[in-house]
Formats: sequence, C-alpha cells, structure tokens
Amino acid sequence: MTDLLPVLRVLGMLLCMFSLAMGLPWAVSWFQGDGVWQVYPVSMGVALLLGLALWWGLRRHRRELQPRHGVILVTLVWVLLPLCATLPLWLAMQSIGRPLSFTHAYFEAVSGLTTTGSTVLSGLDALPASVNVWRTFLQWMGGMGILILAVAVLPLLGVGGAQLFKAEAAGPIKDTKLTPRMTETAKGLWGVYAAFSVLCAAAFWAGGMQPLDALMHMFTTVSLGGLSPHDASFAYFDSPLLEAIAVLFMLVASCNFALYFVALRKGHWRGFWRDPEMRATMVALVGGGLVVALLLWAKGVYGPLQALRHGLFQVVSVATTTGFATQDYLQWPVFAPVLMLLLSGVATSAGSTGGGIKMVRMLILVKQARRELTRLVHPRAVQPVVLGGSVVDNRMIFSVLAFMLVYGATVIVLSMVLLLTDLDPLTAFSAVLASVHCTGPGLGAIGPSSNYAVLSDFQLWVCTLGMLLGRLEILSFMALLSPAFWRR
Repeated sequence: MTDLLPVLRVLGMLLCMFSLAMGLPWAVSWFQGDGVWQVYPVSMGVALLLGLALWWGLRRHRRELQPRHGVILVTLVWVLLPLCATLPLWLAMQSIGRPLSFTHAYFEAVSGLTTTGSTVLSGLDALPASVNVWRTFLQWMGGMGILILAVAVLPLLGVGGAQLFKAEAAGPIKDTKLTPRMTETAKGLWGVYAAFSVLCAAAFWAGGMQPLDALMHMFTTVSLGGLSPHDASFAYFDSPLLEAIAVLFMLVASCNFALYFVALRKGHWRGFWRDPEMRATMVALVGGGLVVALLLWAKGVYGPLQALRHGLFQVVSVATTTGFATQDYLQWPVFAPVLMLLLSGVATSAGSTGGGIKMVRMLILVKQARRELTRLVHPRAVQPVVLGGSVVDNRMIFSVLAFMLVYGATVIVLSMVLLLTDLDPLTAFSAVLASVHCTGPGLGAIGPSSNYAVLSDFQLWVCTLGMLLGRLEILSFMALLSPAFWRR
C-alpha cells in the first residue's frame, strides 16, 4: 500500500491536468450553441475535485518514482482517465435524449484515449458539435501519450520523469536518450507532434474542409485514431485531394517521432532516411497499398485510377491503425481486407502514434529467425543480430520473444472468450485483433459499414480490455499480475 501512495499523488496531478482539457469542448459548445455546454463545467469540476483530493491529501508522500511505480501509474492512468472522459459524454447524451449505458460510454472513452477508433454511436452528424470535438480531442491527447505530456509540461512534479517516460513510450527501445533530460525529450516530441498537427489542420482547411471539420480530422489523423464526426467517415467528403492529404499525414505519423526530433535538432535528415524501421514501415504501407490497388484493378472492381485512390487510402488507413473508411472494403476480394487487418499489427514504427506490435519487433524477429537458420548449417558461427548498424542485445531479443508469446496468447484467449458468447468466428477474431492493435473497424459484423453497437455489453468489455492491453503493450499490465512484481 505504501507503494501506491506516491503513485496516487501523481495520479491526482494528472487528473487536475486532464480536467482542463474539457475546456475545449466547453468553448466549442458555448460558441456553437449546441445546448450541452453545462455538462462540461460539471464534469471538469468533478475531475478537478477528485484530482485535488488525491494531490493534496497525499502531499506528504512525495518521493522519486521507481520503475515499478511507473508501471502502476501508466496502468492506472489508462484505466481511470477514461472514467473522467466518460462523464461529459454520458451527460451530453442524456441531455439530448439519447442516453448511453455506462458500458457504451466507457467503451467510447477508452476507444478515444487509446486511439482505437471503434465506436458504438450512430447518427454522428446529428450529435452536438462539442461531443464530436471531445471524442476526437481524446484521440489527439492519447496519440503521443498523456504521461509524456505530463513529463513535458509539469517538470516541477518532483517525480521520476524517466520512469514515466519509459512506462508510457511504445516499443522495445525505450532507453535511448535523445537529450540529457527526459523533460527536454518529452517537450521535443510533443513539439514535433504539435507542429505536424498545425500543418495537418491547415492542409485540411485549405483542401476544402470547414474549420471545425479540419480541426477534428486533424485530431484523428495525426494520432492515427480514425474517429470521425460523420457516419460516412472520410467518404463524407468524397475528395481525392483530402484523401491524399490524409494519406500523407498518416504516413508521417506512422514513423518514429524521435527521428523527426533528431533530424530537426541536428539540421539534417540522413539518419532519418537510413533508419531500417522507417524504411520497412514505408515499404509495408505503400507496397501493401499498391498490391491491393493492383488487385482491385485486375479483378475489375475499379478502373486504374480509382483502384489506386481507394486501394492506397484504405490500406494506409487500416494498416496505420487509423481506421478511416471511404469504401466498404468487405465487398472487395477477401485477400484485401485480411491483408489490411494483418498489416495493422506490424506496419507502424515504435515511437509513432500507431498501435500494434511495431515494425522494429518484427525486424528483430526476422533477423533472429535468420540467425537460427544459419546456426542449423553452421552451429559454431558467431552471428549477432544487427539492426541499423548496431548489435541488438540478447536481452532485447528475449524481451521481444516474450512480448510475442504474450501477444499471441492474449489474442487467442480473448478470441475464445468471444466465441463462448456465440459470436461468429470472423467477427470474434477480427474484433480482438482490431482492439489489441488499436485499429477500430474489423471484419464481419464490425466492418466499416457498421460499428460495435452490434455487440453485447459483455463482448464490449472484452474488446475494451483488448484496447487497454494493446495501448499498454500487454507486458505492463501482465507484470502487475505477477507475484514477483509486488514482492519486496
């Protein structure tokens, strides 16, 4: 219990900071006159009071956080902050006469903060503007990571910024220092993220979107989240130009933001283009898009230009775990949607805003497999695993192997649980993959022309757990369940 007290103190600070985020939908509601402005000060007050109670009540438990504290805190943040995010959503839907159950509201909030993009809501075009702004803003905050933001803007917290950063950062390589201080690194990453956000919003506006639409789609494009304020998703605009802009920024956001930070800091981009993970990510996304486009043309689904337009957009959208839709791709040859769903597990870089296994893990696995094949022929050969000119430590290889084992077990167990509820196999398996990868739309009953409202409450809780495990990269959550974690 003494380990939890300093963690709860920091959680109180984060709740206070998070409550301020509700000011954006509050302002939008007031300016738009959408009739639900009163729910935001109430929700903000509840979150702020709870945060202040934890922060002030535990003010004497101020000490440096250790690695285990970081794991506990990141888990609590991703489980409890959606509760605060649920409140304005739940109250607003009550106000307009479309009440949501707690299960649906919490699912929507988790989907937003984890940048999954699954939704149980329909009639999105008729929702109050501030509700759609809140849903999409949650994705933008969750994209780079709330704890990384905390390290950036609250350097006087008196907590171990390094432990928070390592607990929040995605991917197996978390100890590489970009600057001497983690606060500077966090500021730099969020600075790059904010700069791309401004450019994306300006590009959408210049491409023909209304200002509020441009803002909301920027939130969900650079975060690779994919929630939309329109039932038709990105097909609402039917614009090749806007789709091209979205593809560009989805590709940008699928790469490691640390590469941009280092390139901008040093003034050259040679290291960026030489990064093997970035090259593999681009090959997977663009190559996969061209393969699907060629398939659609060869099968006579579209003409050559339309096949290129729809194939590239949908592959990049789904494979980057964004989840925008312009076509019902379940009507395409079955190879295409299955390929897109599988790519969503690997086609984003560590340090990006995307979900999934991350490309660097797959590169390490492929190189390790190649080493083992060589050892079969030359048992005494010394062949280290090399990635980007550096030897990969065996501890990292073992960590990747452990992650893949737990990842596979998670997908199988959650899929079997859904099958116990008599959900059809295609929908069950794709729902788990789409949740764990933080992708959003899946196959079967939860394809791009439908949503997750077709699932029962229990099935939604299984998918919610999948989203949380995917955002926490599974091992952090599993570590909490091990007796060794709590042993002194």
